[in-house]
Amino acid sequence: MIWYVYMVKGSDESLYTGITTDLERRVKEHNHGAGSKSLLGKLPVELVHSETFTDRSSASKRESEIKKLSREDKLKLLK
Repeated sequence: MIWYVYMVKGSDESLYTGITTDLERRVKEHNHGAGSKSLLGKLPVELVHSETFTDRSSASKRESEIKKLSREDKLKLLK
């Protein structure tokens, strides 16, 4: 199974990082309010970054690495 680490940008320019096996479905869930509670009030979100992994463990480790980055470093990653 393929796993994705993804980053979405909220309408207030906030960044959220997560993992999923279906990027399209997950972004739709976020935009319908069924995703992270931290994004409520920041909709719609836009997918701005994704990385592919072959297992959940690797995706989770990368998600953790990205979440520890400063906002400045996350913005550099997007370029």
